Amino acid sequence: MGRYSLDKKGLILANQGETLVEYFAKTETSTDTAQFVPDDDAIIPILSGEWFSDDIGSRFEVFLKAAFGKEHFAANKQLVEQALGRSIRQYFVKDFYKDHIKRYKKRPIYWQFSSPQGHFNVLVYLHRYTPDTCSKILHDYLKPYIVKLNNHLQQIANQMELGGLSGAEKAALNKDENQTKKIIADCLNYERDILLDIAQKRLSLDLDDGVLVNYNRLGKAVKIVTGLNDAKALKKVKGFDWIEYEL
Repeated sequence: MGRYSLDKKGLILANQGETLVEYFAKTETSTDTAQFVPDDDAIIPILSGEWFSDDIGSRFEVFLKAAFGKEHFAANKQLVEQALGRSIRQYFVKDFYKDHIKRYKKRPIYWQFSSPQGHFNVLVYLHRYTPDTCSKILHDYLKPYIVKLNNHLQQIANQMELGGLSGAEKAALNKDENQTKKIIADCLNYERDILLDIAQKRLSLDLDDGVLVNYNRLGKAVKIVTGLNDAKALKKVKGFDWIEYEL
């Protein structure tokens, strides 16, 4: 995300609205010379499969190679996964955000936008959030993801039509089909009932208001966290008499 750099010590991008322009200026690097280039839009998909080239599993592997050398990548990846007790992708999908919430004592700097059933997730860096972030999540990730899922459904249908499948293969395809339909339904609900409205409003955040207030501004677009944006926390925030906008 650019908060830190392999090319310079200390915080790099930690001011509201900073981009890669500021990153390259502060590190005195460029796209060609930086050891590791941060994500360009500060939106990183966290999905169970490799649906996007910049998803968190793929990006982490790029980082491992940049930080510790390509020649040691396989050994380092194995070391990390042994320590985690699961694959890197499984860790990011299942456990990373819980660990991040705990580490930052329920005031996270990386925010997980999540569909109601949790089938669609992207990570956003608070300090690089802009009023267009939600729109980018919608148009550059959620909608394309739905298209890819529908294409996957068509591929399953094509396989079924070919015939010659064993009972086990048919069962696996049926299971995949049913799961994909559930994911699509979850994504469509997220688009229609939650994300579209927020994207159209182009919500801006004021970092001086703190994580608690800003996280609650995004309502159900972000993952519900007990003590951060659950019903009790929201009621507390609504009681702040210094908030000038409606939650």
